[in-house]
Amino acid sequence: MRPDREFVQFDRIEQLRAYEYVAEQIRRQIMLRLVQTGQALPPVRELADMFRVGRTTVQQAIVELEEEGLVERRRGRTGGTFVIGPVRSPVGMRRLLSSLRRERQVIEEALDFRLELEPAAAAGASLSRSARDLRGMRHAEKRLVAAKTDADFLRFDTEFHLAVAGGTRNRFLIEAIERVRLVLNDPLTALPESELWHERTYREHDAIMKALEQGDATAARRAMFAHVEHTDASVRVLLAAL
Repeated sequence: MRPDREFVQFDRIEQLRAYEYVAEQIRRQIMLRLVQTGQALPPVRELADMFRVGRTTVQQAIVELEEEGLVERRRGRTGGTFVIGPVRSPVGMRRLLSSLRRERQVIEEALDFRLELEPAAAAGASLSRSARDLRGMRHAEKRLVAAKTDADFLRFDTEFHLAVAGGTRNRFLIEAIERVRLVLNDPLTALPESELWHERTYREHDAIMKALEQGDATAARRAMFAHVEHTDASVRVLLAAL
C-alpha cells in the first residue's frame, strides 16, 4: 500500500556556507544593539581567530553585511569595518518607520509572545540564577542608569533582559527571548526619547532585580509583567500611529 503523501510536507534544506554563519553571528549582535553604531569590528585576522575560520571567509561575511547596509569599510590609518546601524536622522527614521509598517503583524505577534515569555523567564531565573548571574544583571542595570545616549540605553536594556534570560539556565527560553528582542529592537528604537520613560524603566528594573535577588518567583513574574506591559502599550501606540 502506497503511503498517503497528501499531508506530508517538508521544507527544503538550505546548506549554509561558512561565511554565512559568520555573517549571521555578527548580524545578531548588531540587530540586538549589543554593538554600538559607529563602533569598529575587530580586525579580520582577529575575527578569523575568534570564529576559527580563514580570513577569506570573514571577508566574505563582511561583504554580505556591507551589502545589507549594516557595516561600512573605511580606508586609511583610522580605517576598518564600522557598524552603521539605525540612526535618528530623518532619512534613517523614515526607513525605519517604513520597515515597521511592513512588519506590523510580526511585531504584534512578538509583543503577544513577550507578555507570556519574559514574566515566566523572570520567575524561573529567580529560582535558578547564580551569584554570577546576579552580578551580570546588576552590572547591566548600572550601565543602563549611566547611559548618556538613547542608543546606549537600548543596548544596556537589551543586556539586562538577556542577562535575566541567562539566569534561567534554559536554552529554549534564552533563545526565545533573544529572538523576540531581535524583532522588537527596531520599534523600541523608534519610540520618542523621554526622561520619564527612562526613569520608569530604572524603577521597573530595580523591582525585577530585588525579586530575583530574593528568589521570589511570584514577585519576579509580577514585576517583569508590569515592565513588559508598559513597553507593549507604548509600541502598540506607535504602530497604531503609522
